[in-house]
Amino acid sequence: MPTPSIHVRGLEICPPLLQAPMAGLTHSALRQIVSGFGGAGLFSTEMLLARRLPTENPGISPYLVRTAREKPLSYQLLVSGDMDVGPAMDKLHDLGADAVDLNMGCPDWSVGRSGAGFALMENPESARLLVRAARSRTGLPLTAKIRLGVGLDEPRLKDFCTMLEGEGIDLLSVHARLKKEPFARRPRWEWVLRIKEWLAIPVIANGGVFTVEDAKDCLRVSGADGLMLGRGAIVRPWLFAEIAREVYGCDIAAPRVSLPLLYDRFTSLIKELFPPERRLGRLKEFTHYFAGNYTFGHQLSSRVQGSRTMTQAEERAADFFQKNPEEGITNSPNSNDQINRQ
Repeated sequence: MPTPSIHVRGLEICPPLLQAPMAGLTHSALRQIVSGFGGAGLFSTEMLLARRLPTENPGISPYLVRTAREKPLSYQLLVSGDMDVGPAMDKLHDLGADAVDLNMGCPDWSVGRSGAGFALMENPESARLLVRAARSRTGLPLTAKIRLGVGLDEPRLKDFCTMLEGEGIDLLSVHARLKKEPFARRPRWEWVLRIKEWLAIPVIANGGVFTVEDAKDCLRVSGADGLMLGRGAIVRPWLFAEIAREVYGCDIAAPRVSLPLLYDRFTSLIKELFPPERRLGRLKEFTHYFAGNYTFGHQLSSRVQGSRTMTQAEERAADFFQKNPEEGITNSPNSNDQINRQ
């Protein structure tokens, strides 16, 4: 059977597994790690400030550095007003973007006070003008990422989603939680099903997928056209490959992963891709999640978080891995080969 896929304005997302945009995390180093395992149908940048984007240098900007293997790649824009859309879209065309995503779900107060992120869901008319402006400036696939709202207000949510579709959004990703709900709260996947019933465009479920079983449960409950993986695929960057293989039937080898080797590879990519002042923060962000692979991972995380230099962080991580060798390998074949190919 052919692998399920989503087609949006000439872009094929196959398998229908999308990388969630995450600040400080979904940069070229992580995308290359994920690409080495396979399974991602659409990669994503970090959240990009539309106002600053036109002046960013793609050769040195940590937000825009990329390699040829990171395709297809969606660029997520954080934008509060339609006046910033045109120059940002022109820049994305120059960069060779495969798709453009509009952030309408970030609940951070500092983002919201500028009128961006989730604030757009609270101001539907601003969101309408933004989408209209973006659609008028590009023929690329135009997507949006939202949450369910401040509260469970079905008429309001339906009006917002149908407005997005009517103004030209081609695909909608739904983080199935309310604005102030913590990650510890189980996602409301059943609400994704409601949204899917309202729309003709593809609807993607996001939130709470950390394993193959989570993926199966989410698809069963939500009826979504695909999945967007965030934190689960930071802890385990091979999660895309596992779901692609077990859920979508992709011909991908079951990954066997050496955790210390993977961490070393990530560290090497950080040093290769980013200037010195941009490295340690990104390593700390990754370690915070990656440490979840270990029973006593909090020790790894806290020691790296407390490091003042890259060298100190690397030495502390190496010491932790040496003291915890029994947890350093996952249960699948061919991992070292996969990591070394990246």
